[in-house]
Amino acid sequence: MRPETIRIADYTYELPEDRIAKYPLAERDASKLLVYRDGAISEDVYRNFDRHIAPDAMLVFNNTRVIPARLLFNLPSGAAIELFCLSPEGELNTGLLATGEATWLCLVGGAKKWKSGRLQRTLTQGADAISLEAELLEKTGDHFRVRFRWTPASVTFAEVLTLAGQVPLPPYLHRPAEELDRERYQTIYARHDGSVAAPTAGLHFTESLLDRLRDKNVSCEYLTLHVGAGTFRPVKSETIGDHEMHAEYFDVTTAFLEKLLKGHGERQVIAVGTTSLRTLESLFLMGSKLLERPGLSLEALQISQWDAYQGRLGQTSVTAALEALLIWMEELGMERLIAPTQLLIAPGYRIRMVDALATNFHQPSSTLLLLVAAAVGDDWREIYRYAMDNDFRFLSYGDGSLLFL
Repeated sequence: MRPETIRIADYTYELPEDRIAKYPLAERDASKLLVYRDGAISEDVYRNFDRHIAPDAMLVFNNTRVIPARLLFNLPSGAAIELFCLSPEGELNTGLLATGEATWLCLVGGAKKWKSGRLQRTLTQGADAISLEAELLEKTGDHFRVRFRWTPASVTFAEVLTLAGQVPLPPYLHRPAEELDRERYQTIYARHDGSVAAPTAGLHFTESLLDRLRDKNVSCEYLTLHVGAGTFRPVKSETIGDHEMHAEYFDVTTAFLEKLLKGHGERQVIAVGTTSLRTLESLFLMGSKLLERPGLSLEALQISQWDAYQGRLGQTSVTAALEALLIWMEELGMERLIAPTQLLIAPGYRIRMVDALATNFHQPSSTLLLLVAAAVGDDWREIYRYAMDNDFRFLSYGDGSLLFL
């Protein structure tokens, strides 16, 4: 199947508003767990996740950390303006660690009311005050370039966000962020700031569950992919070929790749979340590119939306692809690989890097639902029908599934 011809209307289902989990459960691992294996569906709870995987499995988690990316201002008229900080000009860390001034690409709520001028607000940090200013520079497509300035200039923009920002809850929750969201819309293993949406499959894991997994000799490995707001972008076109997939940056180390290479074929590999899966498959495709054309530049190596469906790319073994990627990194003296991926995983794509996927239940007519369909085929309909008929909670704060390929 050519994914460009896929009709998004064929990948939808009825999702009543009352089935969307507006708040998390009191206990993370009390969420229900649907298990799909060999065409059969069963259910359990997440605290028993370890009972459903091999004793020496390898779990791959995304350890990105959600930043409080929503900043609220008021015009002199009192009208509210919301700035949703998506990405800085330049590298992410540079934008977060900037002092005194930074320019970010933002979504602007109430943009029609903010024609010109600067927005201002004063933040309190203990006995000190921080003066924050936002200036609208230009509109670029659906986004706006906004310059932030603040004093004292010694404060980083990350500190400004921590002090003044709100958790960027998904729009489909239809509620403002609350204090509990600062903890619960974050995995317990989050380490690296940069996401504006949580890798929600990981929200169910607790320290006690991770301890039981380690006691079972399960290898817990971590990569980083900073989730962008594009993850919530609806597919508005009739076919997926007219939808532009958003790009997101991932960060992996040679040590991680070496463990992945050693574990593949010997351990059951499970991606925790669609972001982990997209990163793993992107690494495989990058290695495949190098096997076809050794010595590519990092820019030429990056994975675009349709790369996986063109020519012979990907028609190699996982071992050969990972070895080629590691050799390329060694030749360039790289210990970390940081790159964007625009990979779209849809029916017609063959997943190679994992044996199973842990993931939540996704929005109708979304690229994430297409990914699930690529993993389990037409059985995605039975899986979602079962979840609907058996009172599973849907979307970011909802229940989850463990899907064996």
